[in-house]
Amino acid sequence: MRRAWLFVPPVGCLVLLLVLPVAALLERAVLGGLLPTVWGRPTVLMALRLTLWTSLAALAVIVALGTPVAYLLARRAFPGRALLESLIELPLLLPPTVAGIGLLLAFGRQGLLGPALASLGLALPFTPAAVVLAQVFVAAPFYVRAARAGFQAVDPELELVARTLGVPDRDVFRRVTVPLALPSLLAGATTAWARAVGEFGATLMFAGSLPGSTQTMTVAIYTELERDLDSALAMAGLLVLVAGAVL
Repeated sequence: MRRAWLFVPPVGCLVLLLVLPVAALLERAVLGGLLPTVWGRPTVLMALRLTLWTSLAALAVIVALGTPVAYLLARRAFPGRALLESLIELPLLLPPTVAGIGLLLAFGRQGLLGPALASLGLALPFTPAAVVLAQVFVAAPFYVRAARAGFQAVDPELELVARTLGVPDRDVFRRVTVPLALPSLLAGATTAWARAVGEFGATLMFAGSLPGSTQTMTVAIYTELERDLDSALAMAGLLVLVAGAVL
């Protein structure tokens, strides 16, 4: 490793590029004393509360639906598997605003499923359910990707041995596969939850910015930026602290 010093410039540049914006924000919001100015405001508390419960609801949907899909992709070869993988990861490449428009065209009043939902008395756009749906759309690929890698890392022979010992398939998955893949599952769930918390574009397009109903923290920051920069910086600093706690 005589030439290890060659790695110092690119590492240093990348670290500075990633750290400086966060450090500047924290310096202004935390050390500058801006956080106490917004903490306790009803709009901030409502936005924070909405962000937390919608992101947790989205995470529950992602784990419930994504776990069997990830296991299927990790263990089975079937026609259309590559297409399925591409469709699941497509939201990673879509701009958030495009995702929001797509959600409107799919679930809006005039969308593909709009008439069917209306016949059931359901209206998704500009409701808390729209916030959850937008978060699921953008965050699910992060969990599925990590969960699939975790299941692929589990030796199939271990599952086979458990079956030969008379353990039912459901118990094999619950008692053997999931515990061994748990680190990847937790990492994927954490990343997906963080992505749901930080979702902005699709939420704004599909759910709008209704205080107490659909205005999450990221949307509230955008709205506040046009009126009070210090307030927006304080809320942004709060989200940075939340992200740091997650990590």
